[in-house]
Amino acid sequence: MSARLDAVVVGAGPNGLSAAIALARAGRSVQVFEAHPTPGGGARSAELTLPGYIHDVCSAIHPMAAGSPFFQSLELERFGLVWRHPEIPFGQTLEHGAAVAYRSLDQTAAALGDDGPEWKAVMQPFVDRWDEFKDALYSPMTRVPKSPLLFTRFGLHAIQPAMMFATQHFDTQAARALFAGCAAHSLSSLNSPITTSFGLALALQAHTVGWPAPEGGTQKITDALVKCLASHGGEVVTSTRVRSLAELPESRAVLFDCPPKLVSDICGDALPGRYHRAAERFRRGPGVFKLDYALSGPMPWTAPLLRKCGTVHVGGSLAELEVSETEVAEGRVPERPYLLVAQQSLFDPTRAPAGHHTLWVYCHVPNGCEVDMTTRIEAQLERFAPGFKQLVLKQVSRGPAGYEAYNPSYLGGDISGGSIDLLQLVFRPRPSLDPWSTPNPRLFLCGQSTPPGPAVHGMCGYWAAQSALSGVLA
Repeated sequence: MSARLDAVVVGAGPNGLSAAIALARAGRSVQVFEAHPTPGGGARSAELTLPGYIHDVCSAIHPMAAGSPFFQSLELERFGLVWRHPEIPFGQTLEHGAAVAYRSLDQTAAALGDDGPEWKAVMQPFVDRWDEFKDALYSPMTRVPKSPLLFTRFGLHAIQPAMMFATQHFDTQAARALFAGCAAHSLSSLNSPITTSFGLALALQAHTVGWPAPEGGTQKITDALVKCLASHGGEVVTSTRVRSLAELPESRAVLFDCPPKLVSDICGDALPGRYHRAAERFRRGPGVFKLDYALSGPMPWTAPLLRKCGTVHVGGSLAELEVSETEVAEGRVPERPYLLVAQQSLFDPTRAPAGHHTLWVYCHVPNGCEVDMTTRIEAQLERFAPGFKQLVLKQVSRGPAGYEAYNPSYLGGDISGGSIDLLQLVFRPRPSLDPWSTPNPRLFLCGQSTPPGPAVHGMCGYWAAQSALSGVLA
């Protein structure tokens, strides 16, 4: 590698690694610096509870990774990545029973009874033209989609608050709650505009690419990306925290897999005062409180179908989910939190000893919240899976402060790289036709604070690399 690099990337999360790979594939020399001993950012796994139990530290289930056009172009399976699919992608607890989304749209519609025809009518146009539609889903909003009319149809739905969309389109509690469970991944009040976009995007991916997990843990996505980068001549340097530009080797460009505030702190005088002020104004999203369990058996859900789901959204009704997420958005701690539960060991036996299981659970809390949510989370789990606590061999917890200590990019426990509301989704992180660039032509953002936003898909890094390649690295 030459003394002067073409590019340096700060942060070896999925987006930082994707940016580095895109640059290396274009023939540029790249080095990635990561503060943690292990690359991965939000895509890491570890034995958090007991030996032999592999837990995903942050992200767990990966519809966006499975559908990512950039990841697909890399053929990560050549580098050891194996996707495992649950029998049922996701389900929603109800006060009496459950609702589930199958990979088959027809099967899902049949299971939803009276609301089945409407669920199918909403989803079918996008499922039928998924290859065209996903191009727009994974692209910045400033880019003209290949199918403008199809994306306009999506946009007319997506702009709505999820509460409005669910009540206008569905009559049964099952369909309403099933949709809302997806929409609540937005970490926003379900009364907020654009929350329908999350519900639609995630439900559509269940019916197209599925909701899989990597065999052996989310770390395997990172491992495959690192191997892919190495195959193109790139390098990852771990255990190296970057606090200023002066600590980096000489390069033509620097790309940051970090939120704007950290970029501002690292770059100092290399960026103008207006950029630092904008970084301070960029609003943080809610935090998360997470529990990982080693279990002596599978979750005893009252509804048998949930025992076949990779992901379970916990909450009894649309109204209950709305209350929980609105309380978080208003800075209050919910008594009955909406839970996201992943059961990876049900369909990936490498995650736990034979007959035993792991459980991955988190809820949303206000940014920087210091409340221990363990009792409230476990009350929700016992409500829909009575007797689960008798299966617990060991449990570990991590709240907002723990997540920020683990990964400085998770400011106040914000795992989404900034609040996701209408303005901060469209203008992420600032109004610009090239939101990955900065006023300094050699400095770029490539993290999830840029389009197309959060999740493990690498597209923020890909688009940032294209920005650099059309500019200083042309």
